[in-house]
Amino acid sequence: MSFEEIFQQNERRIHYHIHRLGIRDPFQEFYTEGLYAMWMAYKKYNPNQGPLGTYFNYAIRNRLVDMLRKEVREREKRDIFVEKEKQRMDDAAAELKNMMGEIPGSNMEVSEMLEEVRSRLTEKQWDWVYYYILLDMPLKEIADLKRVSVEAVKSWGKEARRKLREGDTGNHLE
Repeated sequence: MSFEEIFQQNERRIHYHIHRLGIRDPFQEFYTEGLYAMWMAYKKYNPNQGPLGTYFNYAIRNRLVDMLRKEVREREKRDIFVEKEKQRMDDAAAELKNMMGEIPGSNMEVSEMLEEVRSRLTEKQWDWVYYYILLDMPLKEIADLKRVSVEAVKSWGKEARRKLREGDTGNHLE
């Protein structure tokens, strides 16, 4: 029999295993993987080793379980990355607070604080704060992105630090 005929007779097996494993499959990724598993089982099937239906069940279920495990590993890696990024942003906010010294009304939210920082700086100085402190980019990458020299980026940072230490009045707040 051709694969098309076998597929028509056994397509429900894919849906059965997806349902049995409790998989939500809005983009039909698991269904496609199950179909691929069925195709591979069809190609490798040896009638001396047992019934075709049993082999399909084995192949489809194992393929779907493998895909679930892979998805869980990727989700865990993504969660770890997000946590690291949150920590990096918190560290950058703390560094900005240290650079700015004591600001009257220092119970600012991070977004308010960033707006305060941005209002004190030129566009180029803000670029240094944003890329170097918040995004943790190397100076060379910032220079390449902005099409300037590394020394120019360093000077933006130097001026930004000076302005943030001085505050609006020109007095040192430290």
